[in-house]
Amino acid sequence: MQKSQLSHYLLFAYRIAILYVLMIITRIVFYAFNADLFSDISFGDFMTILRGGLKFDTTAIIYLNIVFIAMMILPFRFVYNTVYQKIAKWIYLVTNSLGLLANVADTVYYQFTVKRTTSLVFSQFSNEENMLPLMGKFMIDWWYMTLFFIALVALLVFLYDRFRLKEPEKNNVKFYGFSIAGMCLVLFLCFGGVRGGFRHSTRPISMADAGEYVNQPNEMAIVQNTPFTLIRTIGKSGLKRLNYFDDDQANSYFSIYHQADKSGEMRKYNVVIFILESWGREYVGFLNKDIPDYKGYTPFIDSLMEHSLVFKYAYANGRKSIDAIPSVVAGIPYVKVPYVLSHYSSNKTCSLAQYLGNEGYYTAFFHGAPNGSMGFQSFTHLAGFDDYFGKTEYNNDADFDGIWGIWDEEFFHFYAEKMNTFKEPFFTTVFSLSSHHPFKVPERYEGVFPKGPLPVHECIGYTDNALRKFFDYAKKQPWYENTLFVFSADHASVAYLEEYKNTPGAFAIPIFFYRPDNSLQRLDTTTIAQQTDILPSVLSFLHYPSDFCAFGKNVFDTTHSQMAINYTNENFQCFYKDFVLQFDEKSSVNLYNFKIDRYFKNNLLHSGVQEQDTMENYTKAFIQQYTNRMIDNRMCE
Repeated sequence: MQKSQLSHYLLFAYRIAILYVLMIITRIVFYAFNADLFSDISFGDFMTILRGGLKFDTTAIIYLNIVFIAMMILPFRFVYNTVYQKIAKWIYLVTNSLGLLANVADTVYYQFTVKRTTSLVFSQFSNEENMLPLMGKFMIDWWYMTLFFIALVALLVFLYDRFRLKEPEKNNVKFYGFSIAGMCLVLFLCFGGVRGGFRHSTRPISMADAGEYVNQPNEMAIVQNTPFTLIRTIGKSGLKRLNYFDDDQANSYFSIYHQADKSGEMRKYNVVIFILESWGREYVGFLNKDIPDYKGYTPFIDSLMEHSLVFKYAYANGRKSIDAIPSVVAGIPYVKVPYVLSHYSSNKTCSLAQYLGNEGYYTAFFHGAPNGSMGFQSFTHLAGFDDYFGKTEYNNDADFDGIWGIWDEEFFHFYAEKMNTFKEPFFTTVFSLSSHHPFKVPERYEGVFPKGPLPVHECIGYTDNALRKFFDYAKKQPWYENTLFVFSADHASVAYLEEYKNTPGAFAIPIFFYRPDNSLQRLDTTTIAQQTDILPSVLSFLHYPSDFCAFGKNVFDTTHSQMAINYTNENFQCFYKDFVLQFDEKSSVNLYNFKIDRYFKNNLLHSGVQEQDTMENYTKAFIQQYTNRMIDNRMCE
């Protein structure tokens, strides 16, 4: 029987569609085979998982078929040549058979690792000399999966040959016009497919984005596919187990365990956290009073700090927005690779949303960017927030800044109004966005705020004013007096002052706590604070009644020396008392008194500073605890 003919791009689309069908089949089989490793998943939840899986399948299909796609979209007549088509067919069959093999093999292998296989598998088995016998035994032991794979490949071959290519258009104008237009369309779709969307704020899709479609972290493996996790982790090395100390020693130097507060009933204040985009400490006048004639760009925040617990020396745990949310709401610091982009993004985490949710709090996260931007929605869903409010929920593009999302002033008002509808107690977090490149303010505010020597300064002034308007409104609401407000930047930004043009200065941010009754009013010039301290500090302040785990510390406890850790340029930085130690995982490389030597000209590494040994042990214990617990998926125990 003669095969039906399809035009070039219709046949191309058909052959790509085959791959989606086979990917969906392998996903269903993956779940069915491992169903006992997942908690009950309703039919509706599984449909959501399948919908999310299409996004990951799209990226994997583009990765696997990049050569085939390139061959098929060239706007030349030789594409129709019989030999050329046979070469393209074999490339298609080989690459996609390998992709299907990865999915089928992981269907069995998942029960041993409880996560999709990443590129680490190549280094894990690089020294095995009996790989071929092992693979043979694997195929025999799970013979039914071997047969399943053979059936998939047979189906792939059968469906590929189901139609044949129609002869090309003889009219050159039509042929080349249609071919070039088709090529441009496919390239555009591939660009969006690899990134996971077409929005300006969309970053390339990562493994953590699967969290948007699941209720439990381990369910992310169903959304993902193995070709995706293998390819996306190439070049991203995993963590290597460390043993500076035995477990008891490590815990004595640095512990993630926090005991329940038994001093009284839990104080069920509402908790409101502001994460401020790019607000470096440098921009805040209140924190720079020791710099002559410097006022900063935050008059409202300066006035609020006069009535707050403010930490003169506070630091971000990372340098990017995607580092900040895990640090602030889940106490997970940035180490080498952003947590949400790492091999370990499906690990079990414990967040403020989960801890407070256990005590009857309603929880919600707000970000004025398009939903899904920066992976915030997927992470906060995994972190246990009940709801997410983004540009979609705001639902008024008249207030869209044209690039990133809703202007801060309007979105902060939306945020306050939404909290009026929440049952107390509640825990909410809002992430600002207007103080971001390209550093614009609404037309009505042009020329209103000091521009300063850096473009970001005007935007800082705008967001500061948006915060003033938020508080003018919020203080009239019934929930206001019963609320603990927490402020942190996501990271520092461009520095202008020489005092901040150094590695520690690149992490210096404002962190402070405010209660409307002014009960927290104090400038703390000794405690070293960091973003990961927010979780344990909030829980301790509320007298949380259960033990919990967190990589930060309770900044309200002044009986213990406080330290902060961040990672940059292949070095860990440990802040303690007046000093900052830089450690490269093997030995200390620099030690400065950051309070006196603000330009970092006097390296004290070999000058007998007593604190050096304490800082080295703390840093080693921190690295060991983070690394080994991340590898073992023990961040909450």
